[in-house]
Formats: sequence, structure tokens, C-alpha cells
Amino acid sequence: MLRLAADENLNNGIVCGVLRRATALDIARVQDAGLCGADDPTVLDWAAAEGRVLLTHDLKTMTRDAYDRVKAGKRMAGIFGIRSDMALALAIEEVLVLAECSHDGEWEGQVRYLPLR
Repeated sequence: MLRLAADENLNNGIVCGVLRRATALDIARVQDAGLCGADDPTVLDWAAAEGRVLLTHDLKTMTRDAYDRVKAGKRMAGIFGIRSDMALALAIEEVLVLAECSHDGEWEGQVRYLPLR
């Protein structure tokens, strides 16, 4: 099962909904790691060091910084970009499917946008 990180701007309803359905899932919120207000490169550094795929609604700067990170040859466990207008139930389901059906390292260096369909 994947280890996940929730960006500071991620709808907390997604985190709560995912954890209600999969209590054993390892998901850490950026703010719980003491990174409130941290810039995107700092968040990406932390997620990489922790081996966590980052969940974010920031489809502009976070994803751009992630691509820059990969170009620079730095490690990145992956990013799942979730549109902020995506239905909460669908976002929860997509995250659960990805977390439960993916292998560690499967999303290394990749940015994916949800829904995957």
C-alpha cells in the first residue's frame, strides 16, 4: 500500500473519507509535519524524504515544481493532482484505489491527475 501525503490545501474531507474507509492507510498531512506555509519545493523535499506520494489541489505551481524536480534528477515519490471541483466521493474512491492497488515506487517521478478515467 502506498504512503501518502496530503498537501496543506487539500480538502480535509478527502483525507477523512479515505481514512474512514482504510484505517490502516499511512497518510500524513503537511500541516501535521510542521510545514504550514512551506513553499512547494520544501513540501516536495519532505514528501520525497518520507517516500510519500503527494495529494494536492495545486495543479499549477506544485506540479510545475514537481516536473522541475524530476528534470533536476531529484527523487519524487509521485503526485496525484486532484481538481478542487471534483466530487468528494469520487476523489476518495480514486485515492483509495490508487493507494490499495499500487506498489511502492510505482509512481516515482510521475504526476497524475485524478480522475484517471
